Amino acid sequence: MQPPPLRLTDLPALIWHFTESNFTTFVLPNTAFAPHASSLFNWTNLLVFDLANQRLAESIREDHLNKPWRPLPRARITPRQAQHLLLGTIPTTIAISWILGVRNESITIGLLCCIYNDLRGGDELARDPIIAVAYSIFLASSVRIAIGDPTADLSPTGYKWLGMIAGVIVTTMQIQDLKDQTGDRARGRKTWPLVLGDRVSRWWIAGWMVFWSVACTAFWGLSGWVVMVPVGLAGWVGCCVLRRTGDAYAWRWWCVWQVVLYALPVWYCWVGGSLG
Repeated sequence: MQPPPLRLTDLPALIWHFTESNFTTFVLPNTAFAPHASSLFNWTNLLVFDLANQRLAESIREDHLNKPWRPLPRARITPRQAQHLLLGTIPTTIAISWILGVRNESITIGLLCCIYNDLRGGDELARDPIIAVAYSIFLASSVRIAIGDPTADLSPTGYKWLGMIAGVIVTTMQIQDLKDQTGDRARGRKTWPLVLGDRVSRWWIAGWMVFWSVACTAFWGLSGWVVMVPVGLAGWVGCCVLRRTGDAYAWRWWCVWQVVLYALPVWYCWVGGSLG
C-alpha cells in the first residue's frame, strides 16, 4: 500500500523520526562539545546522512529487523519520496552551513556521507574510522560556531583533544552495534561484534571506556572527584555491556559518558586552566 502524498505538516514528525535514533549520538554530544553552539548545523547535516542512509533498499530491510518504527519500514514515506526530501535537504544544509561560516566542513561531511552510504563504506570495517573523522569535523565546526569566528583555528591543545576524541569514537562506538546485530547480520555488514565476536567486542568496549576516562582526565590534569565521574560512568556502562542487561540502555549511557568527557575542558577552566 502506497503512503499518502507528503504534506508540509508531515515534515516535522518525519524529520524527527528519521534522526531520532542518532540524535543522542550526534546532535546532543556535538553541541555539548562547544557550549552554546547552535544545534542547527549538527541536526541538518545529520538529517542528510540519515536520509541518504535509510532510503537504500538494504537499509530498509535492515530497519525492518532493527528499527521497525522508522518512517520507511512503517511505509510512512516511499524511498523515492525520501530521495526527493534528500535532494531538498542538501542545498538547505549547505546554505545554513554557509551562513554559519562552516560551508567547507559541511561539504566534507557530505562527501563522507557518500562514502559511507552510496559506496558502502558503512558495510565494511572502515565504518568506524569514517564515523570518527566525521565526528571530528562536527566537533571542530561546533567550536567555530560557538565562538562566532569561522576563520578561527584551533590551538595545538584543541587539535590534540580532537584527536583523543576521535580515538574515543573509533574504539568505543561499537557499543551501538551490539543492539543491531540481527539486522547487520542479515545485511552482511561487517561490524566488530559480528567479525570479532560478541564476547570480545564487549570486553573491548568496556576496557577502552575505562582507559579513555583516565587518559582524558589526565590530559587536562584533573584529579579527585572529577576523575571519578567519567571513570564511574565507564565502569557502569562496562558492567551493563558485559552482563548484557540491555544493549540499548548501555548505548544511551555511553552517550551520557560522551557528554561528560566533552565537559572536561570546562572543568579544567573552572580550576584555573587555560585552553590557549
